[in-house]
Amino acid sequence: MSSLSAKYAHAGLAAQLADPDLLCQLAHIGGQAVAAVSGETISVTDPATGEEIGTIAALSAEESQAAIGRADEVFHAWSGLLPQERSTILRRWYDLIMDAQEDLAQIMTAEQGKPISESRGEIAYAASFVEFFAEEAKRPNIESVTSHLPDAEVEIWREPAGVAALITPWNFPSAMITRKAAAALAAGCTCLVHPSSETPYSATALAVLGARAGIPAGAFNVVTGKAPTIVEPWVKDSRVRVLSFTGSTEVGKLLYRQSADTVKRLVMELGGHAPFIVFADADIDQAVEEAIKAKFATSGQDCLGANRFFVERRVYDQFCERFAEASSALTLGAGHTDPDIGPLMNEKAVAKQISHVEDALAKGARCLVGGKIDTQGPLFFQPTVLVDVPADALIMNEETFGPVAAICAFDSEEEALKRANDTEYGLIAYLHTMDPRRIYRASRQLQFGMVAVNRTKVTGAPIPFGGYKQSGMGREGARLGMEEFTEVKYVCRDWA
Repeated sequence: MSSLSAKYAHAGLAAQLADPDLLCQLAHIGGQAVAAVSGETISVTDPATGEEIGTIAALSAEESQAAIGRADEVFHAWSGLLPQERSTILRRWYDLIMDAQEDLAQIMTAEQGKPISESRGEIAYAASFVEFFAEEAKRPNIESVTSHLPDAEVEIWREPAGVAALITPWNFPSAMITRKAAAALAAGCTCLVHPSSETPYSATALAVLGARAGIPAGAFNVVTGKAPTIVEPWVKDSRVRVLSFTGSTEVGKLLYRQSADTVKRLVMELGGHAPFIVFADADIDQAVEEAIKAKFATSGQDCLGANRFFVERRVYDQFCERFAEASSALTLGAGHTDPDIGPLMNEKAVAKQISHVEDALAKGARCLVGGKIDTQGPLFFQPTVLVDVPADALIMNEETFGPVAAICAFDSEEEALKRANDTEYGLIAYLHTMDPRRIYRASRQLQFGMVAVNRTKVTGAPIPFGGYKQSGMGREGARLGMEEFTEVKYVCRDWA
């Protein structure tokens, strides 16, 4: 067996996989499966049942520091490959991910809890970034600039920045890795990945496939353990030149401060608090259908999830009634049964739903659907629809990150846009109207990095994903996503 061996895998889940080697309970550093020197591990549980799936190695700060050295050692060799050579390796990684789609989806559902169809979709989504950046790797952006000096030739080069530290969350445990890592690897950077300890197996499986694809040992490292322990050496070490983080705004601010001494390039995708605006001229049936998608995908645990619903008063009752009816029809269950909504990730997430519901009701809101923990288990929260939610309710001012929708009425376009923009976040806004002039006005005025008009699905590898204000900095995906991992070099040479 290889060093990335099934002997490290949990027997129950591994037995369900066509390729048991994909389930690895160790870190992946320098091409090897690595246990913590101390022997320390962290339990990984199925959120649907609370049962332990297995454990993951909990490395020390010293071991995390050593991983920087492995990534730094191979940087010059990896960045020195011809772009088409890096492209070929990334393309093989894409093919292997797609070949293993079902196994990777089963691993994801076991550790994250999302419905199996959503997990399959995420694996395809994750692979799409690898495919996209495999192509972008062949097209580094070198510009020839008309010289401003006599007898001089001017060029602008983009060169790989160095070692990139990638910190990823539990809600999209594969796609958030590939969106960062494929861009960084395509640019010529080497990577340190710290996945959430709640969903580490999706990350280690990607490492197994990356090694098979030919990513050199040390170019793609998965460093597992407790986040403060693993990440602190990365923010302090000047060899780490780029830090890319997806997570809460609170943690993002902390990493921002901690990275100041080494003046790292930062890419941050932080919190969201998305408005969903429905005007009276919208197709209400379509608006309700899209609202269900925008609210309840990933059980509401999505930074793009609609949090605040603003509906024009003339169609308010109609929308609320139809939305409540559609929400009540959603199924709730363990991910492997492929329900509409799975369990939440942990007790903290459930507590937030309860807090937001109780606060809204105390301030005058009405609950049309749900509002409680379901009988299926302590992490199952019912899809919930709150109406007449006042502006001072917590849910109108904080990201809920769960299956609770808060709806209120508005009377004018000016009011709707003002309330939508009244937040420190600015990731995505959803807009439903058939008036082309209003679409243009509102899209211009909404202070969000992305605007979805009469639809919900807008993300993908070719688009620059990111937000305004405290929803982050930099962009992921598209050519801009690769450029985040590069430095600009200006060369002026005498040709006389």
